[in-house]
Amino acid sequence: MLLKTLEVNPSSILVPIIVGIVALLAGFGLTILVQFLRGQNASKQAKKIIKDAENKSEHLLKTAQLDAKQAAYELRLEAEKDIKEKKNELTQSENKLFQREQAIDRRDMALIEKENNIEKKNEDVNKRIKDLQRKDELLQVKIDSIIVELEKVSNMSVTEAREEIMKKVESKLSQEIATYIKNKEDEAKETCNAKAKEMLGMAISKYAQEVTTERTVSVVSLPNDEMKGRIIGREGRNIRSLEQLLGVDLIIDDTPEVITVSCFNPIRREIARRSLEYLIKDGRIQPGRIEEVVEKAKGEVDEIITAAGQEAAFKLGLPRISKELLQYVGRLKFRTSYGQNVYEHSIETAMLAGAMAAELGLDQSLAKRAGLLHDIGKAVDFEMDGSHVEIGARLAKKYGEPEVVINAIESHHGDVPAKFVISNLVQAADTLSAARPGARSETLENYVKRIEQLEEICKSFEGVSSSFAIQSGREVRVMVIPEKIDDLQAFKLARDIREKIENEMTYPGQIKVSVIREYRAIETAK
Repeated sequence: MLLKTLEVNPSSILVPIIVGIVALLAGFGLTILVQFLRGQNASKQAKKIIKDAENKSEHLLKTAQLDAKQAAYELRLEAEKDIKEKKNELTQSENKLFQREQAIDRRDMALIEKENNIEKKNEDVNKRIKDLQRKDELLQVKIDSIIVELEKVSNMSVTEAREEIMKKVESKLSQEIATYIKNKEDEAKETCNAKAKEMLGMAISKYAQEVTTERTVSVVSLPNDEMKGRIIGREGRNIRSLEQLLGVDLIIDDTPEVITVSCFNPIRREIARRSLEYLIKDGRIQPGRIEEVVEKAKGEVDEIITAAGQEAAFKLGLPRISKELLQYVGRLKFRTSYGQNVYEHSIETAMLAGAMAAELGLDQSLAKRAGLLHDIGKAVDFEMDGSHVEIGARLAKKYGEPEVVINAIESHHGDVPAKFVISNLVQAADTLSAARPGARSETLENYVKRIEQLEEICKSFEGVSSSFAIQSGREVRVMVIPEKIDDLQAFKLARDIREKIENEMTYPGQIKVSVIREYRAIETAK
């Protein structure tokens, strides 16, 4: 169909083609024209922009030049100002240095003058020393000649004269010293005796303690002598097991129906006593049963110790004491000293110290605490090295006790000085508790030795004719020769005897020294 059409209208095809070509050429020409016109406008605008930029750059350059000149001018002014200030400072420093140099020069001149004056004075002093030495030599010669003449006149040497003068001076001073001591003692008695009696009486009246007895061994009663054989066991196996587990010595002798338990440790002795009583009551005595009973007795004793420590703290109203320290307090329940139970003695000392502290307005609770713990070392002094004072101080430090308590423990026997008033109160309370009638017991041999030593100390002083210890050694009466000891010297003698007793003897309580001087004028009528 198309071929047919082309064949039919050949001219109709060429016309559109030509028209299209013409249109393309016209469009291309218009495009070139538009671009040319735009380029002309753009070049004009670019020239204008370039010209404006050149004008602005010239303006900025001029402005920058002006700013730079202004900044340079300001910097120059500041530099000139700094230079001027530095010059002023240098000028002031130079003036100060100059003034110091002048002052140093003046001091040098003054020192030179002083040195010259000192040299002159030294020369004068040396001259005077030489003159004095010459004068001393002359005086010594004169004194020697005078002494020789005095010796010839008095028929006595210098040594003899000196001894004679010293005797007279000593005699005169002894009289004055004795008078002074008597006056001071009278004053002290007037001011302190009444108050001390009041305080001690009130303290003692607030507490009364039962009399204790000494216990060095424990005795266990038996229902019959047959029980001794059962306790010994076959070939001694039961008694060996008991002694090994308990750490004590069991003494089975001819005493009927009695076994004696001996041990240095009072707690082991108490455990042994309880164990034997349980075994005797139970009747089953064999190694296996012995172990069970011993463990049971140990538990009971531990409970008693714990309860005793807590009871002491509660009784005295002392809070915040370490549980471990209360265990040591409870152990004192099984410890005695000179027949006095240490647990009861500690409570008694605490109450006495607290009563005296209350009278003086001091801390009553702290005084009770120090009194309760003053003998705490006795709870373990048979297990640890050292005295009970040293052990007690270590325990108090270990469990954080106050310094007052530690000092009271260390000083209650005078091992160290007492730093606090409460320490002195504990020492006094300890003495009162130990010295009261019936508190402690001692052997007859020790008692006799103490009485003899007390009388010998009194007789060792010159002018003493005889001495007698009375009231179980709590008082000594000294008879003096009236021709050798006068009334004033009697006071001094009593004081000297007291000091010697305190330094050389160990005794409970106090010893009263009474010096008795009696002068009798006797004539016989014939």
